Amino acid sequence: MTSATEELLTRSVEHIVPRSLAEAKLASGKPMRVYMGIDPTGTKLHLGHSVPLRKMQTLVEQGHHVIFLIGSFTAMIGDPSGRDKMREPLTSDQIVKNFEDYKRQASLVLDFDSVEMRFNHEWLEKMDGKLMMELASHFTVQQMLERDMFEKRMTEGNPISIVEFLYPLLVGYDSIVLDVDCELGGSDQLFNMLAGRTLQKAYGKRDKFVLTTKLIEGTDGRKMSKTYNNCIWMTDSPSEMYGKTMSLKDSLITTYLECCTNVPMQEVEQAKKRMASGGNPRDEKMILAREIVTLYHGAEAAAHAESEFTKIFAEKTLPQDIPSLRAARGSLLSEVLVTGSLVSSKGEARRLIRQGGMKHNDVTVSDTEVTVEEGIYKIGKRKFVRVIIQE
Repeated sequence: MTSATEELLTRSVEHIVPRSLAEAKLASGKPMRVYMGIDPTGTKLHLGHSVPLRKMQTLVEQGHHVIFLIGSFTAMIGDPSGRDKMREPLTSDQIVKNFEDYKRQASLVLDFDSVEMRFNHEWLEKMDGKLMMELASHFTVQQMLERDMFEKRMTEGNPISIVEFLYPLLVGYDSIVLDVDCELGGSDQLFNMLAGRTLQKAYGKRDKFVLTTKLIEGTDGRKMSKTYNNCIWMTDSPSEMYGKTMSLKDSLITTYLECCTNVPMQEVEQAKKRMASGGNPRDEKMILAREIVTLYHGAEAAAHAESEFTKIFAEKTLPQDIPSLRAARGSLLSEVLVTGSLVSSKGEARRLIRQGGMKHNDVTVSDTEVTVEEGIYKIGKRKFVRVIIQE
């Protein structure tokens, strides 16, 4: 097995089912048909989303035929994987808009000019009751109920829609239509992907293997998710991206180097050894932060973000480029910060104040209903704004 093949099957990888099939297909030297499907249910991508996209790009670069499948039909149902309640159904217009946003961000990682694009409404809209019954005959209710999220919902008395039971059948049918050698996705998609493997074999198609990538933890140590407000977004500014990366737990450094950067695995192992032998994790984390910002914003922006971070957190000085915000005298601070997009809501502003996370001219703000004053505000750990009062 070549080093490139070994890295393909190990770097950022959680499961390969079955591994022997994957090794045999790669050893044949023939280009594989590979696909990854996404349901464009959201509009923002974080670094966790980048992990399978990066693996797709590697497959493209190694000469395989990569298919990017948009769940234009299944997104109207919503994948129940990892959900403790039903998703809100989306309209076709919402799906189109979401995918436009998704593609713009995913293009930072994946070369869409080098992949085949498909939409699963092309075949799922034509599915009839007879075909659905044939697909359903290959699975049992017990198999569905054994899924973690369904067990949790039943325990808590939350509803499970019959449509959610059908979701794995629909995405499994995608495999039949596309007839691939490999399906790629996040490890939370393993059940759905194995359903596709079962159906593909049952219908006399290729014997495919399933490859899942690792799920990474966010800034608070939980699974990276918009729900937990712990994401490093692919569209974060250089300073936000650098600062958030520096706030990660030390134990995540090598996982992020492996899953979210192009640093060679030999260097990742060296970083792990340096920390194990007493090296300062902060030095390794700065390398990680610089690598991530460089990928999304370029080397110059990464160097500037590192310089600003050092000034703020090591030298305790203010950043050079503090944005200005004009406000009317007597305005509530919380309202001004929302208007300036420095917080998402007045509730968030009040919460930051109650937690001691707001400063005015280096003095902690304690009154949640305070009116804005001229000067420099620090919002949270990394945001600064210079307020100018307009009479």
